[in-house]
Amino acid sequence: MDRKELGAQLKRSHNCCQAVLLAFEDLLPYDKESLLTLGSTFGSGMGGMMGTCGALVGAEMVLGMLSRKTAGMNGSSRRLFAAFEEKCGNSRCIDLKGVLTGRMLCSCEDCVRNAIACVEEQIQPLA
Repeated sequence: MDRKELGAQLKRSHNCCQAVLLAFEDLLPYDKESLLTLGSTFGSGMGGMMGTCGALVGAEMVLGMLSRKTAGMNGSSRRLFAAFEEKCGNSRCIDLKGVLTGRMLCSCEDCVRNAIACVEEQIQPLA
C-alpha cells in the first residue's frame, strides 16, 4: 500500500499527527506505542485548539527524525510548511476544516496524504 493511502487509512482510527507518524513507522527509530504517545496531543490543531494542523506537525517531526540532524533544519522545515500550505490551502486546522467559514479547504484524510507527500518530497535529497 502506498504510504499516503496508509496514512489516510490510519487517520480513521488515530489523530492526524499520529497517522502521519505511523505511516513512517518503518523508517523511524521508535515503536508504534512511542509514536502514538508522541503524537497524542496534536489532534484537532494541537490539543484541540484548532491551531497548526496535526498532520503538518507530524510531518515536521518525521522530517526531523529522518534527517538525523540536531540543528540547521529551519530551511527544510519552512519548505515543508510552504509545500503543505500550497497543497492544502492553509496550515491551521480551523481554516482547513472551514469552522468559521463553512467551507472546508482540505479534509483530514487529504491533509494526512498531503503531509506525507511533502515529507517524501523533502527526504528524496536525504536518501
